[in-house]
Amino acid sequence: MILSTISEAMRAARRTAGFGVCLLLVVDCSMTLAREELLVVDTPMEPPEWALLQRQLLDANSQACRVLAQHALDDRGYLLHVPRWGVIDGPDDAIETFSDWPLLHSLGADDSVLEDYKRAQEGHWLQYGELRTVKTDLARDGAYFQEFITMSDWAHTREGMQPFMSLGLSEPDNSLYRKRMARFAGLYMNEDPSAPNYDPVRKLIRSTWTGSKGPMLREPTVYDWVGDPVRGRFHFLHSSAGLERMLDFAAHYPKMLAHCQDYRDSVGDSHLNLSATNLALNAFMLTGREKYRRWLLEYVDAWKERTRANNGFIPTKVGLDGHPGGASGQWWKGLYGWNFTNFDAEVGYVKHRGTIFIGTWDGFGNAFLLTGDPGYLAVMRQQLMHFHSRKKVVDGKTLIPKMYGDPRGHTYTGKPEWYAWTEKLNLDRWTELYLWGMDRADLEPIPKTGWIGFLEGVEPDYPVRILRKDLERVRNRVQAIRDDPTTPGTRLPDWFMHLNPSSSRNLASLMTGAYLPSVIWSVNFRLRYFDPGRRRSGVPPDVGALIERMTGDSVTVILTNLNPVVPRTVVVQAGGYGEHRFTGVEKGESRMELNGSRVTVRLEPGCGARMTFGMNRYANAPTLLHPWDR
Repeated sequence: MILSTISEAMRAARRTAGFGVCLLLVVDCSMTLAREELLVVDTPMEPPEWALLQRQLLDANSQACRVLAQHALDDRGYLLHVPRWGVIDGPDDAIETFSDWPLLHSLGADDSVLEDYKRAQEGHWLQYGELRTVKTDLARDGAYFQEFITMSDWAHTREGMQPFMSLGLSEPDNSLYRKRMARFAGLYMNEDPSAPNYDPVRKLIRSTWTGSKGPMLREPTVYDWVGDPVRGRFHFLHSSAGLERMLDFAAHYPKMLAHCQDYRDSVGDSHLNLSATNLALNAFMLTGREKYRRWLLEYVDAWKERTRANNGFIPTKVGLDGHPGGASGQWWKGLYGWNFTNFDAEVGYVKHRGTIFIGTWDGFGNAFLLTGDPGYLAVMRQQLMHFHSRKKVVDGKTLIPKMYGDPRGHTYTGKPEWYAWTEKLNLDRWTELYLWGMDRADLEPIPKTGWIGFLEGVEPDYPVRILRKDLERVRNRVQAIRDDPTTPGTRLPDWFMHLNPSSSRNLASLMTGAYLPSVIWSVNFRLRYFDPGRRRSGVPPDVGALIERMTGDSVTVILTNLNPVVPRTVVVQAGGYGEHRFTGVEKGESRMELNGSRVTVRLEPGCGARMTFGMNRYANAPTLLHPWDR
């Protein structure tokens, strides 16, 4: 029987299903099969505390972001501060003020959050387009060219682009956004003749410094890093002075230059550049054009092969000839590489700033998202094992090395070795790896506490605890905004970062099954929600969602409607980008088969249910398109 209307289908289901959650096949008005399933939840549920707190936090976030926008932006969307070029404090920090705002909106926050972010982004490009530098030519005619940074390293470019990259979660149909993303991706596919960032023969990005003006094929200067001095006294959020006191910029400037005196690597590819794959990934998910997918896999596969040839170590410096380490063969060198240790004159001691995880986690994770090929996860696991396999216990503390190379710093004088032992055991990276692959062996190094403890059934009160904590964080941030001691003339680009009230990451974990400990690019959501009534991303008003358990082929979620009068309808998607496929749904002893990337759930007033969805992961090509646009 073909059912032509939802109401007729619901009546028939109530007569025949006996499932409690009614599964229906719905067709559109033209009587063509829509292949859309509808689950009707009509079991009363007492409002869970976590759901009440979740809705309160979404509302508080929305209001708090509005407070910061009113405090930090003028009518043009310009940030009320002293604009500067630089990496210590510069364009990426200014717009990073609004990181997570598009993500927050995509979960269900108010539309004002997205509108304020977009106003800030457009204003940011204009404001920093007006910037002019003297001591470096990188921003002599503005920090941006065609809305993309003229030239920078991807450790910082990725930070500044984080909110823009998340905008597609809420506005994939924005034509200007699509054009910009295609143009940005094209910068690394040699589609812009003036920016030849990519070598298609050796399959490498030609410099650590790249952007809309092409690759830097010279050694960077300290002024490229630090920019021009400005007059006045400021809080230096990135320095040891921090929030404690204001410093005279002219007096502090020599220390900033000294801070970057060893930041000399540029020519050749870097592990950081794997973050550029995020541009191609988003362009592919917006347009479906195969060329973006093809380029991403070509570039990541080249890195995979270099890693294989380098005894399983991802090199952090690759010469223009494509060989790890270039002419010297010292593959552990490079900006933020295995051996990036230097004396920081700003604070007066040696710092170990190397990390193999910036860039690489983006690139290999994106390739896995596109293909579901566990070989990409194997490369990531191998890097973690380089550290984990060398762990030792000293004075009752478990330590692993942070660095590899010459422990005396940049000048290689002997055999490379492991050094800079630390108690930080890369638990964030292990957690991400586990949630991608769902291999229980990857869970072993991770303490069963916090959110992971909740998923493992040992901390049932975690959702309520963390939501209360985030509500307190929002309150504290809003109070800090109101108590802000600075004026527009005494703020540098990084100032507002510590006032950003958005508290979205724990919400994302509880609602979607994602783990987002650092810079957000692609999201590893197990489930995602859409409001068909308002045709937007996020849960509808009054709806709470809590993922209780995940396995490799299932996810258990509670959905509830807190409104005792009005029913709510929510579209539930398998994966952040529809990359997974539902195979079935269980409620209690009942089960029904499914075969698609989304289902529509109607929650009757005051009703809710715990449902377990069977899932075939990475079965579909990922897309940013919303369900009604596919």
